[in-house]
Amino acid sequence: MKVSACLKREIKYTAVFLFLTLAVFILVLQNIEILEVWYKVNFTTGLLKPATDHHRRPGFCTFEPLSPEDAVEERLLLESTAWPKTPVLPSPLSLEETSDPAHSTFTILPGKDGRQWQIGDQLEVTIKMRDFKGRPKNTGGDVLLTRLHNPSLVAGVAGKVVDHLNGTYTAVFSLLWEGSAQVQVTLVHPSEAVTVLQRLNVEEPDRIYFKSVFRSGILSQTTACNVCLRPTQQPQCNYTDARTGEPWFCYKPQNLSCNSRITHSMGEFKQNLKAKEEKLFDSRVNMKVPIQASGPADITVLPKKEGQPNVESSIVKSGPAGYYYQGVWHTLGGSAGHQFNNEAITRCLRGKVVYMFGDSTVRQFFEYLNAVLPNLKEFDLHNERKAGPFISLDYTNNILMKYRFHGPPIRIVPIPTSELRYMANELDGITGGSNTVVIFCIWAHFGTFPMEIYIRRLQNIRRAVVQLLDRAPDTLVIIRTGNPKELTLTVALTNSDWHSYQVDKVLRAMFKGLNVHFVNAWEMTLAHHLPHDLHPKPPIIKNMINVIMSYMCPQQGG
Repeated sequence: MKVSACLKREIKYTAVFLFLTLAVFILVLQNIEILEVWYKVNFTTGLLKPATDHHRRPGFCTFEPLSPEDAVEERLLLESTAWPKTPVLPSPLSLEETSDPAHSTFTILPGKDGRQWQIGDQLEVTIKMRDFKGRPKNTGGDVLLTRLHNPSLVAGVAGKVVDHLNGTYTAVFSLLWEGSAQVQVTLVHPSEAVTVLQRLNVEEPDRIYFKSVFRSGILSQTTACNVCLRPTQQPQCNYTDARTGEPWFCYKPQNLSCNSRITHSMGEFKQNLKAKEEKLFDSRVNMKVPIQASGPADITVLPKKEGQPNVESSIVKSGPAGYYYQGVWHTLGGSAGHQFNNEAITRCLRGKVVYMFGDSTVRQFFEYLNAVLPNLKEFDLHNERKAGPFISLDYTNNILMKYRFHGPPIRIVPIPTSELRYMANELDGITGGSNTVVIFCIWAHFGTFPMEIYIRRLQNIRRAVVQLLDRAPDTLVIIRTGNPKELTLTVALTNSDWHSYQVDKVLRAMFKGLNVHFVNAWEMTLAHHLPHDLHPKPPIIKNMINVIMSYMCPQQGG
């Protein structure tokens, strides 16, 4: 009886199982089209994989594993450009123990054996930082900019700052003109502000977010996008570039597929500051504020005496990239610089194709040349003036000039997603040769992210540059660096001079040893008498154009 009962139950459960299996099979057949669409949306376009597939860093940004060589380079770059340790902020925050430019001073050190200064010497200046109570600081990490200048001669040169990590700094200047030379020291950020900026770049890299419009027929939705998206219950569309591996994600719209994305633009900015932290970014108190001298702030430089050795710094071995005299930039370090009028620029560009890639600071070169060269005519592509891409042609002189903005992250007006192209991919499409010039710049749109994101972008661009120079060694490649700028609270939190200086060091280190040339926009802006600006004023741009033309046509000028 027990065997018979067990057998009946087994037959009953088997029948139920077969019935359920048949029902599921019929359901699948009826909804096969829906499942195919689901597969395409979630696997072909790609929803974000679990974070366990990535290498984690502090914060919520995740990174794909690098090759062993790239991983070693990334680690060495992060170590070599690491900022000095900055103070832990008290809670609640008080300015009393933070760096105060009003109480801080600088002192010009006397010349060797009391001798007078002459052209070719190096001048050293000691900077001592104090807090709002006038007490000496005993830690480093303040962001300082220095320059030596003479307003009447329209002369200027950037100084090199050495942090002794104890509240004392040394600024070193090369003496390059005869006559008066005045020292200028500026506190850009107290070290305590750097503590905030470092935290924000790790914990709040999405404080500027981007957005995309998704559309299918009459249905339209907008979602947030970024390099780093916070994990939520909302699925994500993965737009990681197939060739470069550059990451980009958007939250998936509820009723549309990832394939229906049509535009990209900048969204909004969120400060994400803790209580009273905004006091560390006050342009009237402690942000881009000059520090006064404790004695004389200027020296007199005499002509160089024959046979008398120069006074050299024991602290800084490298000199400036150049200096201004009579408003003209003079390049140092072996590369000759020439002045080019409009006719000379046209002669230099004759027969050349010039590609410009990057942000709006390299777009300035395109706009400047379009404005001053009468035969260079822009073809109207009906694109946004603050976006592009752009193209200009001088048919008479066979000059072709193109500009395209770099791929995301890019803070920009709404543009079609079809125009989002990574610089490395664009470089791969250039044939190159002796009549090809590539000018690029990439820095200003990475100020909210961990440095790893910038390093990885440059690794891709460098690979493309190396391949371009391998197949066409005569191609001229010119890199524009970043530059200091006017700082408001918003700018400081999204594109600070502190971060721009870090980026500048990484950029130079990564392209060192390659057959590329630099336009040192950092020093050319810092040494000039005009106020700092994200987009330097025309006199500075004119000098940058002269540097570019000198690379293109080293024997010309006019």
